[in-house]
Amino acid sequence: MLEIDFEKENKAILQEYKELLRISYQTLSPEDKKLIRKAFDVAMDAHKDQRRKSGEAYFFHPIAVAKIVASEIGLGATAIAAALLHDVVEDTPITIEDIEKMFNPKVAQLVEGLTKISKVQKEMNVSMQAENFRKMLLTLHDDVRVILIKIADRLHNMQTLDTMEDFKQVKIASETLYIYAPLAHRLGLYKIKNKLEDLGLKYTEPEIYNDIVSKLKETKEEQDAYIKDISDVLKKALDDEKMDYIIKGRPKSIYSIYRKMKAQGVGFDEVYDKFALRIVYKSSPHEEKFLAWKIYSIVTDHYRPSPSRLRDWISSPKTTGYEALHITVMGPKGRWVEVQVRSERMDEIAEKGYAAHYKYKQGGSEDSGLDAWLNLLKEALENPEMNAVDFVEDFKMNLYSKEIFVFTPKGEIKSLPKGATSLDFAFSIHSEVGIRTRGTRVNGKLVPLNHELKSGDQIEIITSQYQKPTINWLDYVTTSRAKNKIKNVLNENTKKIAEEGKEILTRKLKHLKITLSESVVNELVNFFKLKTSLDLFYRVGIGAIENQQLKDYAAQKSNTFINFFKSKIKRSASTANEDIHKQVLNNNYDMLVFGADQDKLDYKLSSCCNPIPGDEVFGFITINEGIKVHKKDCPNAISLQSNYAYRIIMAKWIDSSQQEFKAILHITGMDTMGLTNKLTKVISDNMNVNIQSISLSGDAGIFNGQIAVIVQNNTILKRLMDNIKKIDGIEKVTREYKN
Repeated sequence: MLEIDFEKENKAILQEYKELLRISYQTLSPEDKKLIRKAFDVAMDAHKDQRRKSGEAYFFHPIAVAKIVASEIGLGATAIAAALLHDVVEDTPITIEDIEKMFNPKVAQLVEGLTKISKVQKEMNVSMQAENFRKMLLTLHDDVRVILIKIADRLHNMQTLDTMEDFKQVKIASETLYIYAPLAHRLGLYKIKNKLEDLGLKYTEPEIYNDIVSKLKETKEEQDAYIKDISDVLKKALDDEKMDYIIKGRPKSIYSIYRKMKAQGVGFDEVYDKFALRIVYKSSPHEEKFLAWKIYSIVTDHYRPSPSRLRDWISSPKTTGYEALHITVMGPKGRWVEVQVRSERMDEIAEKGYAAHYKYKQGGSEDSGLDAWLNLLKEALENPEMNAVDFVEDFKMNLYSKEIFVFTPKGEIKSLPKGATSLDFAFSIHSEVGIRTRGTRVNGKLVPLNHELKSGDQIEIITSQYQKPTINWLDYVTTSRAKNKIKNVLNENTKKIAEEGKEILTRKLKHLKITLSESVVNELVNFFKLKTSLDLFYRVGIGAIENQQLKDYAAQKSNTFINFFKSKIKRSASTANEDIHKQVLNNNYDMLVFGADQDKLDYKLSSCCNPIPGDEVFGFITINEGIKVHKKDCPNAISLQSNYAYRIIMAKWIDSSQQEFKAILHITGMDTMGLTNKLTKVISDNMNVNIQSISLSGDAGIFNGQIAVIVQNNTILKRLMDNIKKIDGIEKVTREYKN
C-alpha cells in the first residue's frame, strides 16, 4: 500500500514539475530548462525523507514556491532554480559551496541570501524580529530576487497554515500583515499583496473574515448581474469604436472591504464599491495614453463620473511602476463603481510588478521609481543611528504610504509619501537644502514647515546659511530620510554647545577659585546627578545649570566634614569614571507625552512588558482602561499594530528639562532708527531662542513691542531680557503672564 502511495506521490510531483515549466511567465530556453531540471533533481533528492506537518512530501513546498516565482512574480530560470533549492542548505547536509559547484555563483548567492533569512529563531521578541527584517532587506544590496522568492515562500506558507497550532497561525499571520504584505505592495505585486492580506485576515480576525466571505457568496448572483449590466453597455460602445479590449469584473479583496468597513465605521451592506470593472486594451506604445482617455470619454458618456475620485497614474506613474486610469462612476441603482483602464503592458506591470517593469524598461538613463526607492532603502539601511524597531516602523510607513505628486518651482515633478510636509520636500531635494530651510511657499503662499502637501502643489524652499534644525523639526517631518538627517545635525549641534559650555564652566569655576580638572568634572557630574561629562557641559551651554547651583557645589567642596565622607566613598564613585567621559548626551526621561502635539494625557503602564522611563514606547487606546503604554518591543506589539493600527497613538518619554516653553515679553522705549533690526539681531544671536511672533508699534516717539519667544528654561529667558535691556533706547523689558 505504501509503495502505491509513493508512486502516486512521485507522479503528482512530476505533474507539478511539468506545470512549472508550462506556466512560466518568461520564455525558457533549452539551457534554462536544463538548469531548472537539475535544481529539481537535487532538491527532490535532498528532501526525499522529509514530510510537512500535513503528512505530504516536503518537496511539494519548494515546487509550489517555484511556481509562484515563475508564474505570479514572473522571474527567470535562475530565480526558479533558487526557489526549488531555497530550503536545501538549511534542512539538509548540502552546503552553499556544493550549490556553487553544481550550478553557478548566482544561484548560490540567491540560496545563501534565503538561508540567512531563515536562520533566525522561530520564537523571538519584536526587536529581534525587526532586526531580522532589517537583515532580510540588506539582501537587496545583492539581489532584489531574494526578497521576491521570500515573498513567494511566505505566500505558500500562508496558503498551508491550516495544519499549524492556533497561536502560531496568529503569529505568522500578524507578521505577514505587518511586513510581507506591505513589501509585496511596494514591489508592485498587487495580486500577491491581496492574497497575503486576505489570508492574514483569515487567521487574525477569523469571524470577520468568514462573515465577509459568506456575505460575498450570498450577494454573488446579484453582483454578477449588476456587473453584466454595466459591461454590456460599455461593450456595445467600445465595439462601435472598433477597440480591441477585454472587460473583467471582479470583487474587491476581502481585506480591502474589511478596511473600508473599519475606516468608515459601517457594516458590509453599507460599503458600496465592493467590486471593480477593469478594461484592458491592446495598443501600440505611442497610442496608449490617447486610447486610455478615449475609453474614459466612452465610459463617462454613459455613466456620470466623480471628478474628485479620478486617478491618473498614466501621466504620473506610481513609484512601483503602476500605470492606470481609475474612474469612479455612478452606476445603475445609485451605486458608485470603480472602472480601471489599462493597456496590456500596464496590466502586466500591475500583475507582475518587478519582472514586467524590467521587461518593458527601455534602458533609459533615468532612474525608475522602483530603482530610486531601492537606493533610498539602501541609504536607510546603512544609517547606523537608527535602531531596528524604528527602522521597520519607518520602512513600513514608506512601503504602504500612498503617493502624492508635487512640483518644484521649475515645474519638475517629485513623488512623496502621502502626509509628507513642506520640510520633507526640502530634504527630498537635497539634505543641505533641508538643513538650511528657513521657510516654505506652497502655491505662492508662505506656509509653516509642517504644512501637509497635496498632489499638484508647487513648493518653493527659502533657505538661509544661518538656519539650523531644532528638536521640533523631528515632529514636522514624516519621511525617514528627513528624520535621519535632522538627528545627525542635532547630535553635531549638541557637541558644539557642549564645547562652548565647557569654556563657560571653566570661567565660572575660576571665579569660585576652582580649576576645572578630571576629578572636578567627575564631582560635578555626581553632584548634579548626571551620567556623562557631555551632559554637564551641554546643560551649562544652554544655561540649565545656574550660578547659584555652582556656588552650592563650591560650598560643599570646601566643607571638610563632607570631604571626609567623600574620601570614604570615592572608590565607588571612581568606578563610573569611564562612563562619565563617554561622548553621549543622556536625557533624564521623566515625562511621557502623546501624539504629534506632545499632549500630556492620563495613562497606565501595561503589565505585559512593564515599560520604564526612557524605553521606546507607543500608546494603545483600550475600550475600558484608557491609554495603555507598551514598549515597542513588547511581545504583543506586532499583533496590536497589525490588527488595531487605528487605536495606536504615538508616545515618547521626554526630558522635562529639555522641554521648550513660550514666554511673552513686553518692551517699551524710545523709537529710534534701526531699533527693530537691533532687537531681532539680539534675539537671533541668543542661542536656543526662537521668535514665535513679534508685534511692534511707535507713537509720538514712544516705542511699544510684544514678542513671543520659545525658550528651554528661565535662565535663558533672563539672559535674553538682560541683553535686550542693553540696547540703546530700550527703557523697560517685562514678562507678561498670560496665554
